Amino acid sequence: MKTNEERLNALMDYVDSLSRINPSDIPNINLYMDQVTTFMDTHLASSRWIGEDKVLTKTMINNYAKNNLLPPPVKKKYSRNHILLLAFIYYFKNVLSFRDIEQILSPITERHFSDGSVPELSEIYSEVFSLEKEQRERLKEDVQVKFEAAMKTFSDERFPLCGSDEDSDRQFLQLFSFICELAFDVYLKKQMIELIAEQLRQENPPEGKKKKDRK
Repeated sequence: MKTNEERLNALMDYVDSLSRINPSDIPNINLYMDQVTTFMDTHLASSRWIGEDKVLTKTMINNYAKNNLLPPPVKKKYSRNHILLLAFIYYFKNVLSFRDIEQILSPITERHFSDGSVPELSEIYSEVFSLEKEQRERLKEDVQVKFEAAMKTFSDERFPLCGSDEDSDRQFLQLFSFICELAFDVYLKKQMIELIAEQLRQENPPEGKKKKDRK
C-alpha cells in the first residue's frame, strides 16, 4: 500500500502532466463529429476523468446542443469555435449543471462565437488559459498546505489506537482528513460558481419572463 506522502507526490505529478487544447492545435477546416471526438480524445488524453473511456462522444455532443450549450453544426460540420466551446464544457461538466453552464456560456456564444467577433473566441480562450501555469503552482501550494494540516490530525496523544494495524489505520484516517479538505474546497468553489450563475439569471431573465414581468 502506498504511503500518504507517495500519494501526494503522485497527485503533484498528475497536476503537472495535465494537457489542454491550444487554439493553434485546432485544424483550420471544419470537422465532422467523428473527427471532433477523435481530436478531443487525442488532445485531452492526460486530462481524462478517472474511469472515463472517452473524453467526448457523439451522444455528449448531441446532449450539449439539445441543452443549448453548443450552437448547432453547419452542414454537419463543427468549426474551431465549436471545439473551443467543447473544451470549456469539458472542464465545467463534472462541476456544474447544464443549466448553470448554459447561463455562464450563453453571453460568450451570443457575442463571440461568430467569426469576426471582438474579441474572437480563440482570444478569450487564450486569455483565460494564460492564467493556467500560475494557477497550477498555486493549486500545488494549497494542496501541500492541506496535506500537511491533515497529517497532523489523529495524533497519538489525542487518538490512541491499538492493534496490529494501528499505523495503517492512523494513516488512513489522516488520508481521509485530506480527502475531506479537498472535497470541502471543491464544494465551496462549486457553491460560489452556482451563486454567480444564479445572479446572472436574475440580472438577465429569459425573454418570456421579462415580458410577463412587464404586465
